[in-house]
Amino acid sequence: MQLFDLAPSGPGPSLALHGGAGGRAEELSPADRARYEYGLRAAYEAGWQVLAAGGDALDAVCASVAALEEDPQFNAGRGAALTATGQAELDASVMTGSGRAGAVAVSRYARSPVGLARAVMEQTEHVLIVDPGAEFVRQCGLEVAEPGYFVTEERQRQLKQLLESRAAADRHGTVGAAARDAGGRVAAATSTGGMTGQADGRVGDSPIVGAGVYARDGVAAISCTGHGEAFIRGIVAYDVAARIRYAHADLAGAVRDTFAQELTARGSTGGLVAVAGDGRVVVAHNSPMMFSARGQGPQATLTT
Repeated sequence: MQLFDLAPSGPGPSLALHGGAGGRAEELSPADRARYEYGLRAAYEAGWQVLAAGGDALDAVCASVAALEEDPQFNAGRGAALTATGQAELDASVMTGSGRAGAVAVSRYARSPVGLARAVMEQTEHVLIVDPGAEFVRQCGLEVAEPGYFVTEERQRQLKQLLESRAAADRHGTVGAAARDAGGRVAAATSTGGMTGQADGRVGDSPIVGAGVYARDGVAAISCTGHGEAFIRGIVAYDVAARIRYAHADLAGAVRDTFAQELTARGSTGGLVAVAGDGRVVVAHNSPMMFSARGQGPQATLTT
């Protein structure tokens, strides 16, 4: 397991984001690495600009995740993984430290799934909407995109290769962010296209509160990525927060213990980013690699 622990530098904001965890058959080429790093930096800057201007944690994580959804290299929004029949079925969630949450699953028409998840939280009495139609997206005041917008040639190639080889490697990936603002509020957001070649209608952990996302003021905000079924069974995001809240564990220790018991012991892999109530940042994964950015200022530290 790899874990990066950034101690709080003061009462100011903290931000961490991820662009997916998984395995890769070969090293990234310098050109590929540069593209991923550019996307991570751009997403970090989008979130940090909000925090630096005194904005709240929810606005920051949504800005970071929306930027990643627009970058076709990452498995969210345009360029997301495709189902076995070649469809883009998108999942996303948001949660604030005050306990408010919203999520969408099998989203096909919202250009920004994380924006729609936020709209579910702020504009409806619900938490989770499945298969929201184009009219629902319009009613929420958000941009509608036709299903073909999300499909890229690269994802079609990956799906074809997977179906022909029946290989199971490097199928998943997710984007997400966690933040603490200058007022001490925390929030988290997660967005994904799921697993390449998944069954139509399959839903992973990303839109499930407590599994792929969780936030509680004074405790932590967490966004997860990896083998979704394992994160659901282990309610991984909540398990980390519960260890802090009830067992008084520190953030790094809580993450290590949750990974050991709920993921590694079950033969599953993935990662997460977490920001504690005091601003401490932890980035961790037990997969071969994870794309991430973290910091407490305008310059981010990247892992790719």
